[in-house]
Amino acid sequence: MVAAIALIFHCVAGPQVASGEAPQTLVAGRIWTGQSELPWAEAIVIEGERILFVGDREAAAKRLRPDATVIDAEQGIVVPGLIDAHIHLIDGGLHLTSVQLRDADTRSKFVDRIGAFAKAQRQEGAWITGGDWDHTVWGGELPDRAWIDEVTPKTPVWISRLDGHMALANSAAMRAAGVGDDVTDVAGGEIVRDANGRPTGLFKDNAMSLIERAVPPISLGDRLTAAVAAMEYLNAQGVTAVHHMGTWQDVEVFRLAHKLGALKVRIYACTPLGQWQRLAEEVSRAGRGDEWLQIGGLKGFVDGSLGSHTAAFLTPFDDAPKDRGLLVNSTEDLESWTEGADQAGLQVAVHAIGDRAIRLKLDVFERVAKRHGERDRRFRIEHAQHIDPADIPRFGDLGVIASMQPYHAIDDGRWAERVIGARRSETTYAFRSLIDAGARLAFGSDWFVAPATPLAGIDAAVNRRTLDGKYPDGWVPAQKISVEEALRAYTSGAAFAAFREHDLGTLEAGKLADLVVLDRDIARGDAIADAIVNVTMVGGRIVYQRRKGETNGSAHRP
Repeated sequence: MVAAIALIFHCVAGPQVASGEAPQTLVAGRIWTGQSELPWAEAIVIEGERILFVGDREAAAKRLRPDATVIDAEQGIVVPGLIDAHIHLIDGGLHLTSVQLRDADTRSKFVDRIGAFAKAQRQEGAWITGGDWDHTVWGGELPDRAWIDEVTPKTPVWISRLDGHMALANSAAMRAAGVGDDVTDVAGGEIVRDANGRPTGLFKDNAMSLIERAVPPISLGDRLTAAVAAMEYLNAQGVTAVHHMGTWQDVEVFRLAHKLGALKVRIYACTPLGQWQRLAEEVSRAGRGDEWLQIGGLKGFVDGSLGSHTAAFLTPFDDAPKDRGLLVNSTEDLESWTEGADQAGLQVAVHAIGDRAIRLKLDVFERVAKRHGERDRRFRIEHAQHIDPADIPRFGDLGVIASMQPYHAIDDGRWAERVIGARRSETTYAFRSLIDAGARLAFGSDWFVAPATPLAGIDAAVNRRTLDGKYPDGWVPAQKISVEEALRAYTSGAAFAAFREHDLGTLEAGKLADLVVLDRDIARGDAIADAIVNVTMVGGRIVYQRRKGETNGSAHRP
């Protein structure tokens, strides 16, 4: 099996490091290095995988060989390689080829697209997964399996809401999973029922496992193909490294891709927090990895999401006065897992969205750190979306990294105030308040949940204009940050969040030559939303180069 996959990828992957004499490249133009001592430069000389020199053009010219390649940024800007600090890479690749429901803004479009996709499938009865639907775009009514049963009578459908915390199963999928109308509730999850107690086909958080156990496994070859497709897409967006939140099965896919020379982005692969002992054993046995693929981080969950009403809040939702959300895992388990992982020297990153969930996890982090004493542990809270004002200073005080996804702010900002009100919205995606409190930010996308487009994320953090255009001056404008602050969160902040600041995150001599050339100077006020990636380089090698007239969407291997 592995030999067959290797043959397939031999002609598409290419080597990760060029053979023979280390080539030289000169990158010239206006360069934002991200360094505090030398924030701006005119030229970078790259030799092999690493940066040889950063400074002015005249000094750079003295270090060049006659055969050096020249890349001129012209009217654009050069920035360090963009790092996505929270991504589901393989799922993102798989979703590229699934039914597309994110912009289905009516019930009829939702149903018609699913029906058309089922009809076009080569294999009759194959499961339809993915989807990324968003009920808020068609008015807020949650879908029901009855909507799609007629167009998918024999095709099992299991399609997720875009946040990944709620999914819809049709009747065929429920039958395949052995789930009937008498199904009982699941702790840490919810089965949505109609007025007669009949399951509508919607399952939230832990209850989703009832259907997921019946979904046919994806082959190793398909997962590898999805990973490569995802990396090519990411390169076209200027992404050179990611922090992947996933499973041990994903790690095996990445290891195979590495062996085949197919890695196009650097990967910090986080595995489940509840399996911290396995990671500890693996690190002890084989180490943490190399410059392309590393392990050492653990991802856990406190709660669900705001859009699914499963985020855990201190007080009830404004639109559901009896509901405060839910905890996906118990406090006892979260503390026990964090305790063991920290004692083993591993990094802990935990999903917490509601203010109750965030406070709970900050409390756990504080207790564990006190018991184990000082060390460079870099605890992370993933998303950190709706923070109680009293807890904002704790991020800086405790050294907890806020790993956030700015695109969520302009997406959720369309409807969040209906759910949690104006007061709680003031510290929702609180970028400005966290920076002012001394917290470190690491930005990412949460792809497949949101688009893996860092430029859109930078624009969201700087301008906070919601997707519906209703906040031209920004939703909660007090939380806006500058372009350079947003760039740092996507570069040096994200590098620090994965213990990679010695190699990544800034453009300086000795570091790995990961960089991006944009077509315009976003630091001087050029429209961020209109910016396009011209060149992406990883380890001194161009992995994406835009053709004339091409927009960011499909990667081109030069």
